[in-house]
Parts: sequence; C-alpha cells; structure tokens
Amino acid sequence: MSRPGAGDRLRDISLIGGLVLWLAYTRVYWALHVGHWVLPPCPFFYLTGHPCPFCGGTRSFAYMWEGDIANSVRLYPLGPALFAGSVVGVVGLAAGMVSGRSWSLDFSPRQWRLVGIWVVAWVGLSWAVTVVVRGN
Repeated sequence: MSRPGAGDRLRDISLIGGLVLWLAYTRVYWALHVGHWVLPPCPFFYLTGHPCPFCGGTRSFAYMWEGDIANSVRLYPLGPALFAGSVVGVVGLAAGMVSGRSWSLDFSPRQWRLVGIWVVAWVGLSWAVTVVVRGN
C-alpha cells in the first residue's frame, strides 16, 4: 500500500463503486428476476447458441448470496472464487480509502504476461467445464 495520487483515488473509487453495484445487483437478482427487471441475457449465447466464458456468472453470484455453493459452481465454476474476490476487493479498497492508502501492483512485464496466461487458462478451463457439464 502506498500514498495515492489523484489517478489512484479515482481508480479506487471506480473499482469499489463497480464492485458494490455488481454485488448489490446480484444480491437482489432473484427478486428482480421475478419481475423481469434483470439485465438482458448474453448476446454471445444468442448469436452462437453456445455459452460465453462468463455465462452463469450473475446467477452464480446470486446463489453465493444464498450460501448455495453447489449451484453456484454448477452454473459458473469460477463463481465462488470471483465472489470471494469481489467481497475481499471491496473490503480492501474501502480499508485503503479510509486509511488514505492505495493498492498498487508493481509487476514486471514478464510477471504481467504470466498473470495474463494464468487468467486466460482458468477462464478457458471454466468455460470448458461449463460447456461439458451444462452442454449447449
């Protein structure tokens, strides 16, 4: 953690705002779903007939709010990990804002490539599991 500049503060506020809005939306998702007030379905699915790498993520988060890890994993294998990361992210960013600090990642270009490869591999694996388990 370091002392934030103006750009760091704006980034942190944007991240925490986005995460809080997403978590709030998924918290009330089932109530909104009954009234058909949810975000539109995945356009990738409509165009191709196949689930995208993130299909099921919203419902996965909604199930996590209910403590239903089994259905969360069934819908989106990375859902519980991303849910936990979102909650930890909100808490960490809020703690940083309160303390006047900011989180920063100081990776070398090689480390960023490795992070990118790792993320693509996990999302690809999750997508493969989703397609095999849930089918088209």
